[in-house]
Amino acid sequence: MSAIPVADDMLDPSVAVLTVAEVADRIGQSENKVRQMLRDGHLIAVRRNGALLIPADFVGTEGAIKGLPGTITVLSDAGFSRTEMLRWLYSEDESLPGVTPINALRTSHGTEVKRRAQAMAF
Repeated sequence: MSAIPVADDMLDPSVAVLTVAEVADRIGQSENKVRQMLRDGHLIAVRRNGALLIPADFVGTEGAIKGLPGTITVLSDAGFSRTEMLRWLYSEDESLPGVTPINALRTSHGTEVKRRAQAMAF
């Protein structure tokens, strides 16, 4: 079994996080399924006090929010580490709807977020 990639815990304390068990409960899947989503790059987790924690902003009732897995893939292909991805997803950009890439994804502006992520790769 491959290790789950984990980002450095650079999240602002105001960012709500969920345990693997809480994500599993929210999406109606097993904890193993959530761990597989982390391994597959559909979600990003941080480790805090030994626990894997996933930003609540990343998860809807059916799994990762629309556009997040594709954005993670684009950023990964561009050479971003998990920590750099988190930093970018939560960085303020007044020109984006929602002010941050993660909020833009949550408000159905995934195409614009992915376009910007692709532009950073060049």
